[in-house]
Amino acid sequence: MQNFVGVGVFRGRVIGPARHMPPALAEPPVGEKLDSSTEPEAAAAAIKSAGATVKELLLERAARAEGAGKEVLGATALMATDPMLIKAAIKLVNAGASPERAVWEAGDSVAAMLKGLGGMMAERSHDVLDVRSRIVAALRGVPAPEIPDAADPFILVADDLAPADTATLDPAKVIALVTAGGGPQSHTAIIARSLGLPAVVAAAGVAGIAEGSTIFVDGAAGEVRTEPGQAEHAAVAQWQEKSSLLSTFDGSGQLADGTLLPLLANVGGAKDAQEAADANAQGVGLLRTEFCFLGNDSEPSHDEQVAAYKGVFDAFPGKKVVVRTLDAGADKPLPFLTDSTEPNPALGVRGYRTDLTTPGVLARQLAAIADAAASSSAEVWVMAPMISTPAEAADFAALCTAAGLRTPGVMVEVPSAALSSRHILDRVEFASIGTNDLTQYTMAADRQLGPLAALNDPWQPAVLALVQATVEGAVSQVKHSRSLETTSPKPVGVCGEAAADPALAVVLAGLGVSSLSMTPRALPAVAAVLRTVTPAQARSLADRAVAAASAAEARELVRAGLPALAELGL
Repeated sequence: MQNFVGVGVFRGRVIGPARHMPPALAEPPVGEKLDSSTEPEAAAAAIKSAGATVKELLLERAARAEGAGKEVLGATALMATDPMLIKAAIKLVNAGASPERAVWEAGDSVAAMLKGLGGMMAERSHDVLDVRSRIVAALRGVPAPEIPDAADPFILVADDLAPADTATLDPAKVIALVTAGGGPQSHTAIIARSLGLPAVVAAAGVAGIAEGSTIFVDGAAGEVRTEPGQAEHAAVAQWQEKSSLLSTFDGSGQLADGTLLPLLANVGGAKDAQEAADANAQGVGLLRTEFCFLGNDSEPSHDEQVAAYKGVFDAFPGKKVVVRTLDAGADKPLPFLTDSTEPNPALGVRGYRTDLTTPGVLARQLAAIADAAASSSAEVWVMAPMISTPAEAADFAALCTAAGLRTPGVMVEVPSAALSSRHILDRVEFASIGTNDLTQYTMAADRQLGPLAALNDPWQPAVLALVQATVEGAVSQVKHSRSLETTSPKPVGVCGEAAADPALAVVLAGLGVSSLSMTPRALPAVAAVLRTVTPAQARSLADRAVAAASAAEARELVRAGLPALAELGL
């Protein structure tokens, strides 16, 4: 038996045959020249046509995908017609290279440039190489390597997966996912969670698992074993028995004493919203509005935006829907809004900051949100991503007021926002903590990189301390308020992936957050565990986690205090 340890990103225990991703597309021969019978202009046109074909195929996949997958695929589709990639390839064709060789070398150059930028842009380099292979395949008239097709369900093993593949996995065929690369907040991990797929990432050495061999995967513990024995089969049987207890959520998030803690859903469009409503989510804690923008070469019209937002609002009549304004930039570039040549895009013009360089897009989006809200009974709140200062919060609140939106808020994703939350909450009505980016910026660790997975962990005590500081700032804001009308702290929720971890959800409750938002698939497990602890127990466990010396120690201390996790197979 071989045992591989990685990072578990979604719960579940399964045993099945391993199937590896097929070999990557073969590289065109170095020095391959343009056929003498082909004019450079015709070759350039072929490259543009192949890029457009790949873009359309990826957009079709985006239309079938859900939530985070839709968002990621939309951004990847744009890369297929990225001017930098296409122009570089055409330049090489004009110098005598074949179209296939030109695209290959141009993709190498663009990927190397993105890798050199570091941060989240380094992750986009993998997407460029994936798009490059798809364009070359289209030029050759052959299909790009795809997830293997098999008559029976299997466990997919790969070095890493491109978002275009992960987002359209069929959970009926692929029963678990194991990758050697990636991290807990990588695109692969986020999409696996949204699909409810048992998954382990950053498991070094799994590429050596023999094709077709039977393996055991524990998505919660992050373990992969070959030649499973009696213990592994018993663990799978126990999971199958216990998982039936985690199949539904009754629509009421609460602690053991009845203290309410609303459990909301993260969604990316109307289809996601309806599925979240069917899963009894108590509202939407994060509407990613990128789904309306990504895949477009120009800004969507007012009417297009209104229709897209209203589809989400109508799924939750009378309930809260928190809309995040456009979070463009870094790993979500838009050709009409962001600058792909920034030296460090993760620390550059992204989210709210795009209004500094392209004024008007945010105001127009807020106008569309307001019109959609006016024709719906949903309780619409709006928040801006990448807010760093109270002045930025005040500016966003003013834009919301001008648009007729009454409940402005901010995302807390950078440490400065957490540490100045009292002053920020003087300017807006609520805050929502994005633990994915807050962790990455706190730990200075790219959330997409497997080698940094241990750093990029929301259990890091420093990250939990910033969550605590944000909540304490909300309480302090009340104590320092001169307004007699302010009698309770303004809401501070969590909408990052940390909310979907049942053990970490208890810690967040203990730190005083007012709501948790997650992929709808996580609702039953989080609700089940929260109902086993009182507020005092949650606070005690949260104190232990914040005081721990490491993420591993924090997790261990909390899990030891939650016997329900073992009872439920979590």
